[in-house]
Parts: sequence; structure tokens; C-alpha cells
Amino acid sequence: MNKNRIRVVVTGMGAVTPLGTSVELFWEGLKAGRSGIGPITLCDSSPFPCQIAGEIPDFDPARYINPREARRMARFSQVSIAAASMAVEDSGLDMDREDMERVGVLLGNGAGGLPTTQDAVDDMTEKGGMKINPFFIPMMLPNMAAANVARVFGAKGYNSTVVTACAASNQAIGEAAEAIRRGAVDIVLTGGSEASISPIGLAGFCILKALSTHNEEPTKASRPFDSQRDGFVPAEGAGILILENMNHAMNRGAPILAELVGYGASSDAFHLVQPEETGEGAARAMRWALADAGIDPENVDYINAHGTSTPLNDAMETKAIKRVFGDIAYKVPISSTKSMTGHALGGAGALEAVACIKTIQDHIIHPTINQEHADPSCDLDYVPNVARRQNVDIVLSNSFGFGGQNTCIVLRRFME
Repeated sequence: MNKNRIRVVVTGMGAVTPLGTSVELFWEGLKAGRSGIGPITLCDSSPFPCQIAGEIPDFDPARYINPREARRMARFSQVSIAAASMAVEDSGLDMDREDMERVGVLLGNGAGGLPTTQDAVDDMTEKGGMKINPFFIPMMLPNMAAANVARVFGAKGYNSTVVTACAASNQAIGEAAEAIRRGAVDIVLTGGSEASISPIGLAGFCILKALSTHNEEPTKASRPFDSQRDGFVPAEGAGILILENMNHAMNRGAPILAELVGYGASSDAFHLVQPEETGEGAARAMRWALADAGIDPENVDYINAHGTSTPLNDAMETKAIKRVFGDIAYKVPISSTKSMTGHALGGAGALEAVACIKTIQDHIIHPTINQEHADPSCDLDYVPNVARRQNVDIVLSNSFGFGGQNTCIVLRRFME
């Protein structure tokens, strides 16, 4: 790590999740080992093998957005603005005092407005092409969450969207830190969202046999690293972090929650949807993130796993961790947030970043729930079923996406 480079800190967080619509509710649910997974209500799931999801409970966009404006936004944009509102308030940012050309937005997303696309196709089929929502295009495009957040908050600086499937929001956070380090901006609203629960989304993942079919016990369906895992549970949500140049944050007296010290991204260059089974691609991202941070594996206190609850991914991630950590792998606590939230795809990494920062703040590692049946291919310490109190200063967080997209960030307790 270049000790002279700009340091990047986290000064605010917001979260809209299946466990509740605030960072506090999200974290309390994780510590308690509470599942946010239940029967799907956002669409008719009866034709599909998977009929469960991690849906956001009682989300009302009118709490955060003018109702007329909200009707012109897809749900993934709405939840992004809600989480961004929380993060800005948490950080104490006063946009009237900022140079808005030095404030950027960089979000991750996987599928954009998939339910909006479903509605448009249904309307076109039933009524004709000129009867679809006139805002269809600006609602469904994946970049519109970042565009809408920038518009709502007046952020005129660097703006982009990362669309790397399930790695998207973790990669967005890493790239946002890079934008600050190269001097393009002082502040970035970053993270990501997903709100794609829809018939076409369910159909696509079900035909790949990627989703769990444990419909009879929704809260037990997501079981990362357990031998009876049978697929991931789809979910929705948004997580937003305020990243800042450390000097800028200190000059305005901002609360500093953690420091982002490392970032790595790699490709498996292997398969459309399957991870490279040896874990070497994922291991590269972890090694590069640790090297970027200047941190040795033995100094990592906790790993937030990608941990999707799919047979291939969980076994691959276990191998990847062993590649990077060697014998130390058996001593590092690991847990999967997705065991309780389900898999929020492009928004998952951002939610997990929020969980990582709360872990550092509270010295509590949330559990991997539904750890009931040992799997010889997954033999590390996944903090089964019950939260653990332990000193945590340095955290590594993994996200891996379809297409072999691997990302990793390293967060640490802030020290001047």
C-alpha cells in the first residue's frame, strides 16, 4: 500500500433490507439470527419451483420521494434513494455547504427495472405497443438508480453504474474509493440495489436451477455451507455508503465509521454462470485486495462470505479462502449475511458492507443461520447459528457474480 495515497473513510450508511428499512433494524435482525425470507407477494410465483424471497417489508417510497416522482421510478431506484437519504443524514452532510462538482455517485446493480420490463411487455401484449408506460425506458435502465440519486441530491461530480451481476455493489464501492484516491471527487454516494422479483426473473433463475425450492420452510431455505443447500433465495434491497476523502471528512467534523483500505477485482475467464471450481479466480481478488490494503492474511479478523447457498459457489469460496489463508483459514470466523436476507444480487455486496462496518463497530459477528448438516467440502468456521462477540478490527468482504466476476474489499477500524 502506498502510504502517501489519499485515505478513504466511511462517514454514513443507509439500508433498505428484508430485515427492515434502516441500518438499525437490519443489524438487530442479523445479530439475532432472524430470517427475512417468506412467501413471495410482489408477483404470482405459483408457476415456479421457487415461491419464496427476501422482500422488503412495508416499503413506502413516499417517505423519501415525492409521490409523483416515485411513480416515474422503478423500485430499484426508489430503494436506492431511500437508502441514500438515510446515509446522507447519518453522515451529517449538508449539501448546501459542499462543492457539488466534487460529490459523485457510483452504484451497482444487476438487472435494472426487471419488473418494469415485465409490466411493459404485459401491457404491449394486451393493449398494443403504444400503451406502455411512457417512462418505461428511463425507469428500467440499470444506470437510473445512480442518475436519480444524483438528481435528488444534486451530485454533479463523477457518476457511474457497475453492472457485474452479483459482484456489482461491492465493485462499485471499490471503484468509488479509487475515484476519491485519484482526486476526481471528495465524496461518493456508493453501494447498490436490486429489486427484480418478477415472473421473468423467477423464470430465468429457475430454468437455470439456481434457486432454492424449500418453499415449505422459507426461513430455513437459505443455508450457506450446509450440506442440504439447494440454491439461493432471491431477495431485494439497497445499501448506500458515504465514502469521503479522509481530510475532507475530518475538516467538516464528520463521524468516521470505518476506513476502506483495500479493493481487488478479477475474472475467472471460465464460464457463463458456474464459478471456476478451484477458487483461483476468487482467490486472486482476495489476494489483490489484501495487497492493496497492505494487510497480511493473518491480520484479518473476519470474512463476510459471498455465501449464496448454492452447491457450487459455497464449495468454491471455501477453496478460495484456503488458497489465500492457508492453515489460518480454519481460525478466521466467516459468516454469510445471505443466510438471513437471501441474495439481493447486485445490491448484496452493499448490504454486506453495512454489516461489516457494524461488525467492526460492535465487535459482534453475525451468524450463518441454518447451519445444521456438516459438509466435508465446507469445513471452515462459519459462525453457525448464533452471533459471536469477538474483537474485530479488519474485515474482508467477498462478492462473486455470474460471468466469473470476482470482487473483494477490505475495511478496517479507523485510526488517525
